[in-house]
Amino acid sequence: MAVVPAVKRRKLLPSDSPDNEAPLSTLVRTPDDFFSRAAGWYLEQNYEQRPRKQKKKERENTRLPIKTAEGRIQQLHVSHPKSEDEDSWLGSEDEGKGEQVPDTVKEEAKVPIRQQILEAKEELARIASLINEDPEEHAGGFRTLGQIAASSNPTIKRLALATQLAVYKDAIPGYRIRPIAEQDQTEKVSKDVRRLRAFEQTLVSSYQGFIKDLAKCAKPTRDLQSEATASVTNVAISCACALLLVAPHFNFRGELLKILVAKLSSRKVDANFIKCREAIESLFRSDEDGTSSLDAVSLITRMMKARHYQVDESVLNTFLHLRLLTEFSSKASQNRVDKPAKDDGLGGKKPKFKKEFRTKKLRKIMKERKEVEKELKEADAIVSHKQRDRMQSETLKLVFVTYFRILKARIPNLMGAVLEGLAKHAHLINQDFFGDLLEALKDLISDAEALMNDEEEEDQEQDEDMPSKSDRDSTREALLCITTAFALLEGQDAARSATALNLDLTFFTSYLYKSLHDLSLNPELEISSKSLRLPDPHALSATSTSTAAPKVNLQTTTVLLLRALTSILTPRAVPPVRLAAFAKQLFTSSLQLPEKSTLAMLSLLNNVTKIHGRKVASLWNTEERKGDGVFEATRGDLEGSNPFASTIWEGELLKLHYAPGVREGVKGIEKAVGAVK
Repeated sequence: MAVVPAVKRRKLLPSDSPDNEAPLSTLVRTPDDFFSRAAGWYLEQNYEQRPRKQKKKERENTRLPIKTAEGRIQQLHVSHPKSEDEDSWLGSEDEGKGEQVPDTVKEEAKVPIRQQILEAKEELARIASLINEDPEEHAGGFRTLGQIAASSNPTIKRLALATQLAVYKDAIPGYRIRPIAEQDQTEKVSKDVRRLRAFEQTLVSSYQGFIKDLAKCAKPTRDLQSEATASVTNVAISCACALLLVAPHFNFRGELLKILVAKLSSRKVDANFIKCREAIESLFRSDEDGTSSLDAVSLITRMMKARHYQVDESVLNTFLHLRLLTEFSSKASQNRVDKPAKDDGLGGKKPKFKKEFRTKKLRKIMKERKEVEKELKEADAIVSHKQRDRMQSETLKLVFVTYFRILKARIPNLMGAVLEGLAKHAHLINQDFFGDLLEALKDLISDAEALMNDEEEEDQEQDEDMPSKSDRDSTREALLCITTAFALLEGQDAARSATALNLDLTFFTSYLYKSLHDLSLNPELEISSKSLRLPDPHALSATSTSTAAPKVNLQTTTVLLLRALTSILTPRAVPPVRLAAFAKQLFTSSLQLPEKSTLAMLSLLNNVTKIHGRKVASLWNTEERKGDGVFEATRGDLEGSNPFASTIWEGELLKLHYAPGVREGVKGIEKAVGAVK
């Protein structure tokens, strides 16, 4: 059956439509019709009522920011008067009122500063108490404290830093927290272990943020600090020092040390500088395994090298508080450490033991036991002697490298501290390095002698209004060189070392002999930097050496002189000519010394006469002496001064001394000489 196409239907208008009745000509609009209709439009009224948004050119604000009474920095915005060009004649009156800018911007209502501080105190106390009750349960409190510490209010920031310090001191465990390995994260652990791990990671991350905040607050700024900023800096440095002493074993110890060492690099010695220095000294004294000391010494040496050793000498004196001075037994230099030979009765070789037969099962059991013992030692924080010796040897090498570099560079304000440090570490210095070190000490004494001669010439030629150019104490440096030279050998068996290494110390002995008379006339012989005294009114200037503190604050000049004389005169193998020459010079110098120095000198001479009575007895007994010639006290050659041609007549004058102790000391010396047969 064929398909018939559908009939196409046409759309018809309804019969009732008005358009159906109209003719076709009326449906077409002509141009005349358009213009006739446009005459009735209200174009101006529609344009006037149309809303308009005109972009006004923003003028530059030239007003400076102001600081409110609450301590906030605020930018003040002031509207400029509108010009006639900016006012549109098309704008309505209501629109102009809506866009008018007030003369001053009203600040929003804020909480008063006192109320903020009070609320911060209550919040800090609440969080700290919760953490102290159960740190694992309220571990999120660490981050909350860090958020409060980010406040711009200095008072709130100080309170938050102090609160964090107290909380971390109680919450830090007695071990170092290591990061969790990927293998450990996938393992199935108990609920308690998972809870402990979460607490430890939260503690470490929050503690790291706290350390970064301390470093940021303690960092000095170029601009002048206000009192509020300076107070925050003081609190930050105090917190860093306290944390370093309380938890040196915990994470981020290096970051704390960087804060303290950065402060020690400053030339300004203030309260924070002293606080950091004392904290590092306490760390050196309390360090048992030597790891913390090695980190601190490494940072200090790198800092001094970067600053070309332009630091305060008290920073270098911190090395005198290291525990290796009393615990370390090996010898070292700047590049190697000599381990002591083991004395086992077989010429240093290990004794041979009979090998014991062990089964495979027994060896496996012993291996497991060793692993368990190793883990127990680590858990109990038992210090290994081998590890401690290794750390201390590395620390000692860094110290010697620093000392020798300063000796080579001849830094004036650090020479005394270096010499004192070498004298303290003399028993730890390798003998192979003695020759170079003694040559360096000889050069220092020659430079000190030349400097003293130049100062004497300048004092004679310069005017009273001109200050002295040099601020070095050459006398103290020379005495320290002599003391260091003899201390090097005393710590290593002086007689055997001098013979084996062919070391000649006559240069130091001769220099000390020549300078005895000058030292006896020194008015500052018994004065240290801690002595309370008025400035000398007859000094040439305020910066004269009579009012300046000594560069080395450890001992007075008298103590240094006695140390050097004791090293020269008390050994057994001392030539009689040297003993007689020094005895004569010391008795002559005692006539000019102060009372305490005279008593100390007579005590030394009393010990010398007890040890070497036979060698010096002829100075008191002229009948038993053989010799002729004249004694030359001012001659530089000690051996050629002919001391046995003189007598100790100064003892008769010292018997008339006003101090009873001096009179008794002279009688004791004569009694010791008379007992010699």
